[in-house]
Amino acid sequence: MFRYIIRRLLISIPLLIVASFLCFALTAAMGDPLGEWKLQKPRTPAEIAQAYERTGYNKPFLERYGDWAVNFAKGDWGKSIAPGHAGKPVKEDVLRAFGVTLRLILIAEFVALALGMAVGVIGAVRQYSLFDYVATGISFTMFSMPLFCVALIIKQGGISLNDWLESIGADRWITTAGPPGDGFKGSFGEQVYQYTGAYLLPTICLVVIQFALYSRFQRASMLDTLNSDYVRTAQAKGISQGRAIFKHAFRNALIPIVTVSSLNIGLQFSGAVITETVFGWSGMGKFIIDAINGLELYQVLGFMMVTAVFIIAFNLIADILYAFLDPRIRLD
Repeated sequence: MFRYIIRRLLISIPLLIVASFLCFALTAAMGDPLGEWKLQKPRTPAEIAQAYERTGYNKPFLERYGDWAVNFAKGDWGKSIAPGHAGKPVKEDVLRAFGVTLRLILIAEFVALALGMAVGVIGAVRQYSLFDYVATGISFTMFSMPLFCVALIIKQGGISLNDWLESIGADRWITTAGPPGDGFKGSFGEQVYQYTGAYLLPTICLVVIQFALYSRFQRASMLDTLNSDYVRTAQAKGISQGRAIFKHAFRNALIPIVTVSSLNIGLQFSGAVITETVFGWSGMGKFIIDAINGLELYQVLGFMMVTAVFIIAFNLIADILYAFLDPRIRLD
């Protein structure tokens, strides 16, 4: 197992290098980052040349990539070039936005995975039962609805709940416009109360969509495993249904859901753009939109590299889980 993990780690290193090169090449093709600066007022050729030299954009492409890659590995992710923010380190903004998105999706992904797997397994074991029909209908309804519609419906539900709470003399508990900018205050109980009110609606929104995806994959995988020869043979030998399901079928049925969830969680770190926009969160989604609109190339690069790192990391985690679930994979 240890050798297998080391091999997967070594494979991830050149993959990360290739990803960094592609990220830099795509970002460099976005356009001239100093274009807006040059249009603000007439600039002399000397001023323009000095600006390009200061930002390093006068160097050849490969030289710029090499300088950026070395500095990025050292922790220097570049500096902003936007008017009014010129010289501000990009790393601080990327990590701040990443922290917002991280707090938003961790609980949502955990709840969606647990709920989706449970519903998928029960639906497969009780195929064509009332529970299976209801779960299938709910999942397809959730999965077919556009995310922004789901978010708006949930947000409106939160507003209505706040109005009802206010009508009975209680505080407006649900937050529909992002967490407080100055953080949560008061005693531990008051902070938990504020925290749940701020995170409840966007978490439900993310859970609804991801639950529909995970439950369908888990049900299909579980059905395929339950109908396999080795499970039928185990049942023919007289073992109980529960043991056949959880000892023989469930473990192998987890492999597809591990693939889907690992890729999905990695992508979610790039920002739940629609959810963050509807609920007023300044996470990675809003960050990348503002960076692209402002042609902030180093901010875009920081965003893309954080996304690439987490996608590669969760793929590595998925590979390790594969080897744990199916020992034959370690021998490949």
